[in-house]
Amino acid sequence: MSPQLIYTMGPSGAGKDSLLAWLRQQLSAQAPVHFARRTIDRPVHADGEQHESIPTAEFHAHAARNAFALHWSANSLHYGIRHAELEALQREHWVFVNGSRAYLPTALERFPNLTVLHITASTGVLRQRLLSRGRESPEMVEARVQRAAGFQIPGHCRCVEVHNDASLDAAGHQLLGALSHLDDWSADAWETPQIAGYWAPTAHTTRP
Repeated sequence: MSPQLIYTMGPSGAGKDSLLAWLRQQLSAQAPVHFARRTIDRPVHADGEQHESIPTAEFHAHAARNAFALHWSANSLHYGIRHAELEALQREHWVFVNGSRAYLPTALERFPNLTVLHITASTGVLRQRLLSRGRESPEMVEARVQRAAGFQIPGHCRCVEVHNDASLDAAGHQLLGALSHLDDWSADAWETPQIAGYWAPTAHTTRP
């Protein structure tokens, strides 16, 4: 079996975190799949991502010492993936990283064989979800939506694209269908009995 680094990214409102959490719940405990824990300079909340929280100054010190295999900044926060989180690749595991679209070119330079998992949604759905959160002005929301609409994935990388326009379950089964077309993904062995063999429309997959 070949290890796979799955670099997950998507615009705000696409449901990236929710879809990754859904996928995690569908895999058996024996599945050779690791979800990399992020290091972030923000507090941890009980109902949110259980990341490693460190102060900003400490984050910069770690980055300067090359403590991260990947690290980037977004929305005034700093995110990192420690080298230890990718060690599962050496054991021929699949590793899912929750990354950033803007950092993708750098990630590809460091790991040219990674697979991009792009989770997105239609502009109307993104706009509706972001407005319903009430965190930003309509103008800020529209700017996010237009950036998402104009984003293009480099043509030389392998990519799986999932459109999360309906229910989370629908997007999740779409994702599983796409993963099953990647080399060495073992649906029958890794997915729970309730999920394995479930047919769903396949997400868009491209190969370089």
